[in-house]
Amino acid sequence: MNAKREEQEEKGEAGPQAMDAVLSEVGPRLRALRKERGATLSGLSEATGISVSTLSRLESGLRRPSLELLLPIARAHQVPLDELVGAPPVGDPRVRAKPIVRHGRTMFPLTRQPGGLQAYKVIEPKRDPGEPDPRSHEGYEWLYILSGKLRLVLGEHDVVLGPGEAAEFDTRVPHWFGSTGEGPVEFLSLFGPQGERMHVRARPVRGGGE
Repeated sequence: MNAKREEQEEKGEAGPQAMDAVLSEVGPRLRALRKERGATLSGLSEATGISVSTLSRLESGLRRPSLELLLPIARAHQVPLDELVGAPPVGDPRVRAKPIVRHGRTMFPLTRQPGGLQAYKVIEPKRDPGEPDPRSHEGYEWLYILSGKLRLVLGEHDVVLGPGEAAEFDTRVPHWFGSTGEGPVEFLSLFGPQGERMHVRARPVRGGGE
């Protein structure tokens, strides 16, 4: 039985005892909220259409709360229904990626799955770029500049990319990118270690075989 209960808890299935515990807290919460609003049972009865006796029994725990009773009370007090039943707060939806610092460059992973196309937000600090040291390796990379300027040396090309500009290249071609020395730069990097490329749709797909 204990193993079954633990399995239910892991799946988020509340048992009868847990449900009773939640419902038992509704009455005191209703009473506290009504007094906080300075309302009387008779006044709340007029606002909700629920009899005084029913409201009294709800607050004392003698009447089991239901959606039909709680909704009008929530409207009368102008509070969300969650506040009456004590629903747990929603967890923080933000993904807090652990930054990777490599050769003075800070990289924030934006993907979680191992292998395949990897996405990063990269911050390159202002620093003396020194002499570029182009290298090559397997893969394909796509860069998009958010702010600042990024110097890119690719084969025979030596260019500076600004905000809103993008570049993509086969990383088997000797390449180097980094600070121009003018200031920091933030950019997005998509890298396919096995040569995966971005699939860019230039225009909406239309019917008729276009």
